[in-house]
Amino acid sequence: MSHLCVTCGTQCATSDRPPENCPICQDERQYIGPQGQKWITIEELKKTHRNVFFKEGENLWGIQTQPQFAIGQRALLLRTKDGGFLWDCISLVDESTVELVNALGGLRGIAVSHPHYYASMVEWSRAFGGVPIYLHEADREWVQCSDPCIVFWGGETQRIAGDLTLVRVGGHFKGFQVLHWASGERGQGVLMTGDMPQVCADRRYVSFMHSYPNLIPVDGVTVRDIVRKLEPYQFTKLFGAWPKFVVAGDPKLALRTSAERYLRAIGDREPL
Repeated sequence: MSHLCVTCGTQCATSDRPPENCPICQDERQYIGPQGQKWITIEELKKTHRNVFFKEGENLWGIQTQPQFAIGQRALLLRTKDGGFLWDCISLVDESTVELVNALGGLRGIAVSHPHYYASMVEWSRAFGGVPIYLHEADREWVQCSDPCIVFWGGETQRIAGDLTLVRVGGHFKGFQVLHWASGERGQGVLMTGDMPQVCADRRYVSFMHSYPNLIPVDGVTVRDIVRKLEPYQFTKLFGAWPKFVVAGDPKLALRTSAERYLRAIGDREPL
């Protein structure tokens, strides 16, 4: 039986009973819900929730569970010339979801930015024949449901197919990775960042946090390192973790001005 943490949506290893606690929620970046540690099975979730699909961009579909479950992020389905790829993950995968994904070209692989969005990534992989899940090895310890489909990579960048490149930016987690799609948005480039950097509510800026719910910032060294790592990549769209959280205007300019604003706010006077 597969159990999901109700607060973060992470799938734990199959067992008759859920574990006493969720290691991801016990970490300082997350939290235990006000009602204490609670679990739900995937089968129970299917009875009360469904996934909705919506266009997020050119050959890019958002997938989100309704009503909201756990953290509430949406996944992104990329329709590339090399097949379908899922960026970030959600906890629910059911027959109708599989049918819709297959109707949109199927799924060749999965990549997840960080442990808060691991969700039921193994269940998703199995639903599509055991497609690979690409994670950075620095976050290996946070995987709660191990499976041969998980591919750990090391270093700073990893091409997973065609013009899809994972970039380790760190910050939120040691192995935090973003996804660059060079031919996305009709060849102008797309960057998918999950939470690091995260698109702000006014869409003109992004920001950088060690913990979002617990309001723990990162330091200036981390921010400058992220900007430096993303500078070589071309992109005209930057997608965060929530539906329609897309930077308005020039995302490369927004990244730089956001970093400068952040550094001023924490009193760091070192230049980018």
